Amino acid sequence: MSWRDEKFLEVLQCPVLVVGAGGIGCELLKNLALTGFSNIEIIDLDTIAVSNLNRQFLFRREHIGKPKAIIAADAVRAIAPGARIVSYHDSVLNLLNNCSGEYDVDFFQKFRVVFGALDNIAARNHINRLCLAARVPLIESGSSGYLGHVRPIIRDLTECYECNPKAIQKTFPGCTIRNTPSEYIHCVVWAKHLFNQLFGEPEDEDEVSPDFTDEENLADPNANNFGEKEDIGLDTKDINDTFMGDSNNGLMNRINTRQWVADNCYDAEVLFKKFFHDDIIYLLTMTNLWKERRKPTPLIWDNLPDENAGSSSNNEKGEVWSMLQCRIEFENALVILRERVKDGLVLTWDKDDDPAMYLVAACSNLRAYIFGIPGKTLFDIKSMAGNIIPAIATTNSVVAGLIVIEAMKVIFDTRQDLRNIFIKPQPNPRGKILVDEVPCNPNPVCYVCSERREVTVKLNVKLATVHLLENKVLKGMLHMVAPDAMISLTGSIVISSEEGETTAISGQVLEKVGVIHNCILECDDFLQKLEFRLRIKHDDKLKIDEFIIEMDSGDPSQHGASLCIFNGNSS
Repeated sequence: MSWRDEKFLEVLQCPVLVVGAGGIGCELLKNLALTGFSNIEIIDLDTIAVSNLNRQFLFRREHIGKPKAIIAADAVRAIAPGARIVSYHDSVLNLLNNCSGEYDVDFFQKFRVVFGALDNIAARNHINRLCLAARVPLIESGSSGYLGHVRPIIRDLTECYECNPKAIQKTFPGCTIRNTPSEYIHCVVWAKHLFNQLFGEPEDEDEVSPDFTDEENLADPNANNFGEKEDIGLDTKDINDTFMGDSNNGLMNRINTRQWVADNCYDAEVLFKKFFHDDIIYLLTMTNLWKERRKPTPLIWDNLPDENAGSSSNNEKGEVWSMLQCRIEFENALVILRERVKDGLVLTWDKDDDPAMYLVAACSNLRAYIFGIPGKTLFDIKSMAGNIIPAIATTNSVVAGLIVIEAMKVIFDTRQDLRNIFIKPQPNPRGKILVDEVPCNPNPVCYVCSERREVTVKLNVKLATVHLLENKVLKGMLHMVAPDAMISLTGSIVISSEEGETTAISGQVLEKVGVIHNCILECDDFLQKLEFRLRIKHDDKLKIDEFIIEMDSGDPSQHGASLCIFNGNSS
């Protein structure tokens, strides 16, 4: 059998799945078609944006706004007219919303190889688990600037994607975002939360108004009242108290923000006064926060400086907007966005959507000015808000070529030759840019693919709720999609994938439902065919929304030491 002879092409008629039709996915689809693969299925939820055109070469300007999977499939058919190409404009994670079973283990079992060309950890974890359960080889890949990697994952033969903890995206304490930002990124996070409050479907952590329960503020017994208002020269009667009311254990009752802004017709001046003036006056009454910090400066709608004082950069990437320009951009963006949310529609923030990006940029700089933080250019804010990792077409092309090489080893059963391959930005001491290694064996204590499946989580069982355990720990950090959790000793069900079964206890603290120190929960996800034991450790030093997940590193040299991979929202 030789390259592209009849027998070779016959073998390549096996069905394969490409998950992701972005930078790597486009190059990979082209390579698969040119190599001779003739039975390809593609899945991607995204649509084509202008910013994709400089590196995703299956797409053209006339394709903007159209589904990537469908357009990519059309392009592959043009390259290989006789090939069977099936496209899905969908997400493999949609299974967790409708539980239809469309992209379940049975779906994955029909493929000879699955190719992962994804850009987020949650989807990668999900594909990893489904391929392990289906016993289908997965070729996982990624790129970041000049860096890239290709890694074959085969059950019982190599490490899975989750055998080693991944770096966790940095999070910030809610009280820092809402009360005491000290870095520009804090202002960007706040501005994105504000967008969700105004136009999106906000989560609990998207609150943007002052947090009166801040422990630093409550450290002063007089800080939870307005007794020191004479020291700040402000009268709290000037505060728009729409969002204030009676408190319960220090928590203010607030009406729905989205409803409030709608009732005010998204009036830019009203919103500006609320978020950049009234809320700041309210923060100033929390006097304990400003004993060792610069006090924030409330902004006034019709008295804003038209200059860039204190900006951190004025360069070829654009100038920093003045406060007056920020107000204008804020107002213009609101006019456009409010038209989109008529009839109760919900918007999703997108860095490539100009009105959404301009709103976040304007609010970020306004917020930064208030707290004495140097402003940023639109380009810089877009990079921060979009978490942009530079994408280089050449890196994607090299990665895609290496993926096909490793896939051929799987398909033609030369698995002893499989390699993990890493692309380096510059030659190593041996002069190599492509560095390969023999894949490691599975981690014997991996909670996904090993026989010993156990995870330890530290939290305060007297404060943390069932809701936090389900949504932040199991779904958020351990990437389960339909978790069930049962107390091993008593058989009590704490979390159920059946809708409504455990809703009544969702808001209760863990201790009240029997989840106490050294409690073991039997956790499973029937969609991912995943089961493991979750050991609970109580730590009274942790706050209500803080937790630490620990996993055994599997490295004998560490003598069983645990590896901490996350710590909730702690500072």
